[in-house]
Amino acid sequence: MTDAGAIEPPAKPEKREWGRWFGRPGRSLTRRLIWLASAWILVALLVTGVVLTSVFQESALRRLGNALSDTIDEAVVAASITPEGEVFVGEIRDARTERLLSGKYWMVAEPTTDGRLQILARSASLGQADLEYAPDLGARLQAAFGQTISYNAEDGPKGEPLRIAASMKQLPGRAEPVVFFAGIGRSDIDADTRQFATVTWVAMLLLGAGLVSAVFIQVRVGLRPLFDLRDEISDVRKGRSHRVEGVYPLEIQPLAEQVNRLLTHNQETVERQRTHVGNLAHALKTPLAVMLAEAGTSEGVLPDMVRKQTRVMQDQVDHHLRRARAAARAAHGLGERTPVGEVLDELAVMLERVFETKGVEIDWRAPDELAFLGERQDLQEILGNLIENAAKWCRRRVRISAGPSVPGQMVVVVEDDGPGLPADQRDAALKRGTRMDEDTPGTGLGLSIVEDLTRAYGGRVTLADSDMGGLKVLLELPAAEA
Repeated sequence: MTDAGAIEPPAKPEKREWGRWFGRPGRSLTRRLIWLASAWILVALLVTGVVLTSVFQESALRRLGNALSDTIDEAVVAASITPEGEVFVGEIRDARTERLLSGKYWMVAEPTTDGRLQILARSASLGQADLEYAPDLGARLQAAFGQTISYNAEDGPKGEPLRIAASMKQLPGRAEPVVFFAGIGRSDIDADTRQFATVTWVAMLLLGAGLVSAVFIQVRVGLRPLFDLRDEISDVRKGRSHRVEGVYPLEIQPLAEQVNRLLTHNQETVERQRTHVGNLAHALKTPLAVMLAEAGTSEGVLPDMVRKQTRVMQDQVDHHLRRARAAARAAHGLGERTPVGEVLDELAVMLERVFETKGVEIDWRAPDELAFLGERQDLQEILGNLIENAAKWCRRRVRISAGPSVPGQMVVVVEDDGPGLPADQRDAALKRGTRMDEDTPGTGLGLSIVEDLTRAYGGRVTLADSDMGGLKVLLELPAAEA
């Protein structure tokens, strides 16, 4: 009987996973390469954008500075000293300086004893306004006599931003030096700089997105052989294949070959250990069989004791042989897919015949696609002991439910309607050789074998009360992927 429904797994503490895409990129080689390349691209584009914008702005300001220097030179050439000792600036060829608030200005001033500047002449374009300057400008011009100092001013005659150049000169016929100023509106230059910066940063953004995308594709394509190797090793681990068969680049092929060598070595080691265990078991079974045969022909307390202890020793040998085989399988790491439904169906049919006189009914449910990640013989051993134990102690009914739980795991629940098992005796029931009822035939190894085999596969056995009135055994085992 099958049912595709899954059963509820036991509650487990939630496992938090850190280091996703934005958590810890170092956990993944792909993420590390993409993060490093993206960070380098980001820094390079930021620096490039800043440098390009600065170079453009400096170039524009240099052009303004050249124009202002020409205006100062024209003012110097046109300047003369009147008989009264005053500075007079004649006509300058640039007509903009003659039109009021035209956006281009010049001005002549002289330093005073208190370090300030006194205006001597100004262009018609200034009207009654003055060009803005810092209080320490006179001292700076004195220290850089004859050189031009340029600066920005934010409040021109029309309230517009200006670029101003100033230079201290010595005029013929005048003992005291004078300062020539020239200013021009920089609104157009600022607008051009902002437009250039906007275009540049948009271009940098698009270029950065393209480069990051190219890096992502390059990393994914370049590391594809590693992903393929990972998938092949995963298939080996899950029992889908026994060796790494792919052909890889020169840098990775030695790794694939070493993995195959390691698999071969492990398989040979496991086989040798299993052979040793089998030889030991065979060597012990023969003397035990002889002892049992000899004791079987005699009557008395001593022969009965020999027969009884010999059977116990045989059971112990079988038990440890099964345990060694399961441990070897787990150590080997190669999984085999065993359909759970097929094994349950075989066991249910067989055990219903064994307990036919008792009228035991075994009802099992499991999805068709559910498979155990392990050897068929081990699953038969595990489930066979559990179902046989349940059939032995039940009144009439045994119920089995199997289904997936968390990814890579499955749960099998075996319940019966028997007398159950007190909570204080459940831990002892899983120990080797423990018998809950000496009057019931058996060696006390059934649940112990289940416990040993289950732990060898990394699973867990839990005993609890069943709603049917008897014992409930909850079995967690590795599940093969569909």
